Parts: sequence; structure tokens; C-alpha cells
Amino acid sequence: MLVNGIEVTVNNVPDMSQNEIVNYINHIEKLSANKLQYLNIAANNDGNVELDYKLRPAKFERIRRITGYLVGTTERFNNAKKAEVHDRVKHGLN
Repeated sequence: MLVNGIEVTVNNVPDMSQNEIVNYINHIEKLSANKLQYLNIAANNDGNVELDYKLRPAKFERIRRITGYLVGTTERFNNAKKAEVHDRVKHGLN
């Protein structure tokens, strides 16, 4: 089933409410500060609930030092700065 845009599977817990599922989702996302990709909820033999989940990758913007400036991209550079970036010698890791 789909809950808050997250694929959720519930096994061996027939009386689990939608509110309980939302509480599990909120708890995991609060602990990790990332959004869930999927969540599997299953009851084990001793009566406890096991949670198996995967988080969505965190989005980030790459910041580089180019020609003395910290930038994410060079799209706002003028033609002279773009030419300077193009003419630079780029070194590999090898």
C-alpha cells in the first residue's frame, strides 16, 4: 500500500492502523533526517515489530573552488570567467 507517497508492506500484523504506520514513518524520518523510499513492517515470533526500510539518497550540491571562487556551477560566470575555466589545466587523481 502507498502511505504518504511511501510504499509500505505490512506482514503478520492484521490489526495495524494507518495512524500507526504514519507514526513509524515519522519516527524513522525524524531520526534520519531523510525521506523513506520504502518500509516493510513485520511481526516476529516474540510479538515485537521489525522494521525494514530504505532511505532516499540525500540531495546535495557540489561546491568547487574555481578561479578563486566557491561555486556550485559556472552558469552565472561571464564569458571571460568561462574562458578562464576552460583554459585551466585539470589534474586527475592518477
